[in-house]
Amino acid sequence: MKIAFGPVPSRRLGRSLGIDVIPFKTCTYDCVYCQLGPTRRLSIRRRPFRRVQEVVAAVGEALEERPQVDVLTFSGSGEPTLQLGLKAMIRALKGEFSLPVAVLTNGALLYRADVRDEIGDADLVLPSLDAWTDEMFQAINRPHPGLRLKAILEGLVAFRRAFSGSLWLEVLFVRGINDDPRELPGLLEWVERIRPERVHINTVVRPPSEPWALPVPSERLEEIVSAMGPVAEIVAPFRGEAERALKRGLEERVEEMVQRRPVTPEDLVAVLGLRIEEARETLDRLASRRGWVKELRGGDLYYRRP
Repeated sequence: MKIAFGPVPSRRLGRSLGIDVIPFKTCTYDCVYCQLGPTRRLSIRRRPFRRVQEVVAAVGEALEERPQVDVLTFSGSGEPTLQLGLKAMIRALKGEFSLPVAVLTNGALLYRADVRDEIGDADLVLPSLDAWTDEMFQAINRPHPGLRLKAILEGLVAFRRAFSGSLWLEVLFVRGINDDPRELPGLLEWVERIRPERVHINTVVRPPSEPWALPVPSERLEEIVSAMGPVAEIVAPFRGEAERALKRGLEERVEEMVQRRPVTPEDLVAVLGLRIEEARETLDRLASRRGWVKELRGGDLYYRRP
């Protein structure tokens, strides 16, 4: 897969140019809700998967072709903090391009001081916190056996204490696992200690790794937001201005998007500027060629890799 992909419509970041430095589905977790499917390589070993120069070059090429970008975001196929040398990459990107750099992370390795230091130069870090009891942790995140939840949570607290950028915490709720209102005070205690600027409340939207991982009803999400106060918000759909797609390379861009995550026709409208009819026709045409699966979920039709 390409190092730089998109920009893709992000419900939190706007037009996000993704930076993928990790081999597909190499992660510290095997989350039941993951839209990329099961983790192929469960690992906590950090490696130099990519070089700084090739990352900067890839981002430069992508920006020349598609300059309407709001943020450069380390995300993609696995857990970004498994990349050794992330600090040098972030500094190089900030020095080369006048765009903020964000890191999407599950936060699993933030118990390590070296990892906290490596992402400390980012403008925005968006860690996830899906579990605050060991039972939840095993049920929803299915972590590498070398990870301990208490150390991870304390790592988030330590990172916030030293980090001068913005920290937005995401909590994803899965029905029947971490949505019991009696457990919510435990989450609130950790949020008070971590002190994020924002808490994004989310639930299962795209087709998950495990089909039994179900979304929490919107009414319950509203109750959670109300209990957490003004710092919390339900993640809203992307409303950014659509980028007009060039006909040349359209199918390649659509294939690249579906390789990354399940895609709806509305996603193509938002990020590529297509008419809805054109988006549906393009996805249907490519699905028949590539053997993509069509899946109706929550009233939306998703196209995904088999």
